[in-house]
Amino acid sequence: MARSPSGLRERLLDSSVQLFAQRGFRGTSLADVAADAGCSKASLLYHFSSKEAILAELLLPIGKEVVALDRRLAPLDDRDVAEAAVTGFVDLTLRYRREIKLLFDNLADVTSLPDLGIDGVDGVDDRLVDAVAGRSPGPEARVAAHLVLGGIFAAGAAVERLPFDDATLRASLTTSALRALGRGRA
Repeated sequence: MARSPSGLRERLLDSSVQLFAQRGFRGTSLADVAADAGCSKASLLYHFSSKEAILAELLLPIGKEVVALDRRLAPLDDRDVAEAAVTGFVDLTLRYRREIKLLFDNLADVTSLPDLGIDGVDGVDDRLVDAVAGRSPGPEARVAAHLVLGGIFAAGAAVERLPFDDATLRASLTTSALRALGRGRA
């Protein structure tokens, strides 16, 4: 039985994220995505001009969420900003776990994507590090911030292999990150 065309774009995105996660971005062809979504390659190309366009579309919500987090952090004082940044980044990582794994596993391909056209994205990575560091310019705080963000990102990519529910993962990631920053109980 043929699938209806309604929702094809969403099916293509769902198939893409699953196949990219299983086979890698480079190991998945447009024909693979189309077959998995139950359509022709021509139908896929009507919605997306390339694999890069699909990948960019998959990562767009994360980019928008990071910019929104950055805007929420901007008015906070130095005392509160690190905890809010860690909590926000953990929440984002758990909400977009499939996309985070995709991003983590395909970093080389992601860095070559064209600009996603998100207002406020320029410099957001530096501002997030600054927030996690509690806006401290010191090397220990900056290095710790990079370690924490990288650790949350790596844990997010591995979250499917961790046998814990979201509440446990959220609490453990947040507590561990704040402890690494010297802001939690030992």
